[in-house]
Amino acid sequence: MSQPEPEVKIHRGLKGVYFDRSATTFIDGRAGDLRYRGYSIHDLAEQSSYEETSYLLLHGELPTQSELAGFEDQLKSSRALPEPVYDIIDALQDAHPMDVLRTAVSALSTFDPDTPDNSPAATLHKGIRLTAQVPMIVAAHERIRNALDPVAPATELGHAANFLYMLTGDRHNTDAARLMDTDMVLHAEHGSNASSFTARVVAGTDANLHAAVTAAVAALSGPAHGGAAENVMRMAQEVGDPDKAVEYVKRKRKNREPIMGFGHRVYRAEDPRARHMRAGVERLSKEMKQPHWYQILQALVDAMAPYRRHGVNVNVDFYAGVVYHLFGIPEDLFVPIFAVGRVPGWTVQVLEQLEHNILIRPLTHYTGPAPREYIPLHRR
Repeated sequence: MSQPEPEVKIHRGLKGVYFDRSATTFIDGRAGDLRYRGYSIHDLAEQSSYEETSYLLLHGELPTQSELAGFEDQLKSSRALPEPVYDIIDALQDAHPMDVLRTAVSALSTFDPDTPDNSPAATLHKGIRLTAQVPMIVAAHERIRNALDPVAPATELGHAANFLYMLTGDRHNTDAARLMDTDMVLHAEHGSNASSFTARVVAGTDANLHAAVTAAVAALSGPAHGGAAENVMRMAQEVGDPDKAVEYVKRKRKNREPIMGFGHRVYRAEDPRARHMRAGVERLSKEMKQPHWYQILQALVDAMAPYRRHGVNVNVDFYAGVVYHLFGIPEDLFVPIFAVGRVPGWTVQVLEQLEHNILIRPLTHYTGPAPREYIPLHRR
């Protein structure tokens, strides 16, 4: 007589499962606390630059002035794409920007001298180069698909300001560049989210960083992970007027449809990153004489207030999409901008995976047919 199968506890989506240790990002979803290397996201968003934050993630400590200057020089000197990559972007110009980005990142592996080297030093160098090159890809594609020449990077501009310049051809004011910089700080890293976990799974096979980042971009392209900002902007346009927010929420809830930008897989309290984008939207919408966008968002927040006790709060993407819209950025670039900021996070996740590398191989519990006899084709 066969023994009964032991009961197996299934953690769908690996929810609540710790698969490794990390010294990079601390998240307390109930308290709404996010820290990079021990530093509060609020301090970093308000006082640090994207370059400083990237250095912190990649090196473990905030840089000194000389270290920061050296790191900025590394990023600026890496702002170049091989000509064949421009040819690929041109050939794929009608594709979705995330598909173009994924393909171009993969192609970059052909031209990086350190591609096959998975040592920590080589992986770090590749990560720095990709941090500089990913915004080049996104900006070049946006220009090429609009029959414009790519804008050459400006060495006097920082990372975020230069990205906006290459994307639009305009030198935005300091406040606009700072808001984009803050957005990148907020998106730089977020623990073992879907794309970062994907990068670690790929790195676990001893694949190189370009392969891991290519896979991470593919994971981010899914709307369940990276599409919230784009969907929030569409929602704001659909609502159209702050006075219609309550009716909109009631209708959506009645039909059991989600309200975009609310809720998070980790956070039960408000996403700690949201407040910084909220302040940016309020300021920018007034400066650009389009205050109705901020008013619509706040009306939606008020209409959703009864659901806070259930852990349904705004997340960072609730406000980010409107910021991008006010910059004049097309909706299909909202997720690529997320990727532009996340490259250091993906890199540090891969570095941590490689430090004590192990193949990530979870199990699935079999629920198919019991053992049965094979019947040859001529008897079926």
